[in-house]
Amino acid sequence: MANALSGFRVLEVAAWTFVPAAGAVLADWGADVIKVEHPEVGDPQRGLVSMGLIPGGDNAVNYIMEQPNRGKRSIGIDISTDAGRDILYKLVESSDVFLTSFLPSVRQRLKIDVEHIRAVNPNIVYARGSGQGSLGLDRNKPGYDGSVYWGRGGVAHALTPADAKWPIGGRAAFGDLAGGVAIAGGIAAGLLQRATTGEAPIIDVSLLGLAMWVLSPDIVASGLYGGDPMPKFDRSSTPNPLVGNYRTSDGRFITLMMLQADRFWPEFCTVIGRPDLIADPRFVDGATRFANREACVETIDEVFASRTYEEWKVALANLSGAWAPVQMPSELVDDPQVEANGYLARVRRDDGREYDLVSNPVQMDETADQLLPAPEHGQHTEEILLEIGLDWDTIIAHKEAGAIL
Repeated sequence: MANALSGFRVLEVAAWTFVPAAGAVLADWGADVIKVEHPEVGDPQRGLVSMGLIPGGDNAVNYIMEQPNRGKRSIGIDISTDAGRDILYKLVESSDVFLTSFLPSVRQRLKIDVEHIRAVNPNIVYARGSGQGSLGLDRNKPGYDGSVYWGRGGVAHALTPADAKWPIGGRAAFGDLAGGVAIAGGIAAGLLQRATTGEAPIIDVSLLGLAMWVLSPDIVASGLYGGDPMPKFDRSSTPNPLVGNYRTSDGRFITLMMLQADRFWPEFCTVIGRPDLIADPRFVDGATRFANREACVETIDEVFASRTYEEWKVALANLSGAWAPVQMPSELVDDPQVEANGYLARVRRDDGREYDLVSNPVQMDETADQLLPAPEHGQHTEEILLEIGLDWDTIIAHKEAGAIL
């Protein structure tokens, strides 16, 4: 997969995580991704270390910057200046994709909207990531993972327990990173369309649309029946006791996900050491388990509370029905299935520091991607400018004028 987009150039004018994550995926797939950053401040996400939001002080790995920017080259250009914009347009000439997170009003002010970029390169795939979509009254309003994906998009409401006093909070860049893969897929489809029809499309992905996609069962059901018809069950009223979380003796959890309960009930009872439950008249089939679901959940609760988390992982290892340990992120680092599939990739910085980044979830030919670290701010400015034909005198003049880093 590392060479799938070899030979394609992506020009990224974007910040934070949502849209840059798409650039990271495209870089994983072999594209030459050039990240355009302001000469003075760069991507604002670089400042999270100096603000104290990333642990480790001055020597910290800014992981929230590294994860969505690995494998790119960085060039510092002030595209608000005429000279900087001319350099950007020069890069557009040799690019296959223009990728941006900027709002429509900002794109117009900077002269980097579709009509400006297509005037330079009519054959470029133009990709936009937005909070609330490219059309409508709110197209110029800022939108982030926390406000749009979790809030307006309904994800927080859907995941918040009915008895909670406050909506559940999201994890860092939760929707952003999923959205980056969606944008990358859209760009790949756009490049295929260009290759087969000669027409380069405009690609749009929004956090609002992404949230609706992941909540599509709830939303479609609401449209059909009104209100919020998707049922929410507490543990004691679940219609299928073989779907849910059970606490171990040491306070950890095991998730059961056996939707065909009648198929797995006898095996499950045997594996947990309670074969007597197979013929228990209260639990003998799905209908009786539903009628006696509180007692069934209570019985299974007692069984799981009798052993530790590690003991249950061993006991359930050969169960053919679906189950999983409820793991902490720190446990995924050492998960043997993660290692076997190469879902964590070791990168090495120029200063010798090594650390793991998470691979994107798409693999080809069962081969894990080889990742490179994120670039330093403007690290490749001179290199890229020389590639597009600028000489050193011109580069120095642009530096002195503040047009480039």
